Amino acid sequence: MTVDYDKIKEKVLENAKNGKLACKVAFKIADELNIPPRKVGDVANELEIKIAGCQLGCFK
Repeated sequence: MTVDYDKIKEKVLENAKNGKLACKVAFKIADELNIPPRKVGDVANELEIKIAGCQLGCFK
């Protein structure tokens, strides 16, 4: 299943608070959409939304 950019963008924007997206929420979005967490991170970067509280360094 291929998830389009707009769907990922929609999920990131609806879950971001004050320009930040919690790491655990990013992983949840990736799981819900069945995509690698890195894709969520890439979209967040493009939207200038920072991943907050990341303990593994998966999102840069």
